[in-house]
Amino acid sequence: MKIIVPFFSLFFIWQLISAQPTNPVITYPQQNATGFGGSNYQFDAVKMSDFAEKPDGYWLFEPEQSTTDTLNVVVFVHGYGAYNPMIYGKWIKHLVKKGNVVIFPRYQRNLFSPTPKKFAKNVAQGIKDALVELQNSQHAPIHKDHFFLVGHSYGGVIISDLCVNYEAFGIPKPLAAQLCAPGTGGLKGGRLASYEGMSDDLNLLIIASKDDPVVGDEFAELVYKTATNTPNRNYIMQYADYHGRPYILAGHNECYSLDEDFDTGIRNVTAKRALRISSLDPLDYNGYWKLFDALMDYSLTGHNKDFCLGNTPEQTQLGEWSDGKTIRPLEVKIPSK
Repeated sequence: MKIIVPFFSLFFIWQLISAQPTNPVITYPQQNATGFGGSNYQFDAVKMSDFAEKPDGYWLFEPEQSTTDTLNVVVFVHGYGAYNPMIYGKWIKHLVKKGNVVIFPRYQRNLFSPTPKKFAKNVAQGIKDALVELQNSQHAPIHKDHFFLVGHSYGGVIISDLCVNYEAFGIPKPLAAQLCAPGTGGLKGGRLASYEGMSDDLNLLIIASKDDPVVGDEFAELVYKTATNTPNRNYIMQYADYHGRPYILAGHNECYSLDEDFDTGIRNVTAKRALRISSLDPLDYNGYWKLFDALMDYSLTGHNKDFCLGNTPEQTQLGEWSDGKTIRPLEVKIPSK
């Protein structure tokens, strides 16, 4: 027997379904137009130069347009195997367009060579060679004493060593350093037993992610607890937030910011992972980028400390979801006085 549904019944069902409220997609904020981490750029484009054939080589990033402005020097030290600069490309591009020259040392020949004990030496050699190259008139003018370090994963371990032993390595004294998910995983090479040798005027940020299965927070804690002669140090913990879409995660590689403009063609396991998982979200421009921009500014001018140090709202806030809910803020520990 056929069952016939009258037309008016079908129309009624359709009206009932279409009348049901739909939940709007909750999204995170985009990059601010101004401020630390914002898109108010001094330069329009970035020039990349390749001096990275050897494992103590480097890539150089500077404004494409000529300038008479004297620029800061930022050394960006990659994580283990992450020696294709595209992996951090958007952050590098942000730094250069803000008015910095970026040296990106390559301290590995491949995933197996050299051993971690040689990493810091290779990075230091790359820095020294880059500073010599930058004296050529074809490059943007630099103020080499305006010298800053940022490192991810094993890169955070390396720059911690450089902060202690910069004189022995023959590189400029860093004014500030930012460690992003620093650690060595199952390896131990290149670590110091203590970081009390860091200078008393270094401005230091140590950022760990709560759900980091690769290095955890053990090394971040070690630096924070032993760098006792460095009062301007903050230990920052970042948490995931699943309120909107896409999620904001808290894994090991949250500072990846892929930009294929800087792709060197290297396709090891680290580069392939970055191509698969890298994202750009508020943790980048309202977190890592904002903090480092402000850290450099404070180190040079003495102003805007609240945006990088001290457990202030300016430092910890990552913005709001589109429904007005606050993204889970960063948590900060500061030394007791």
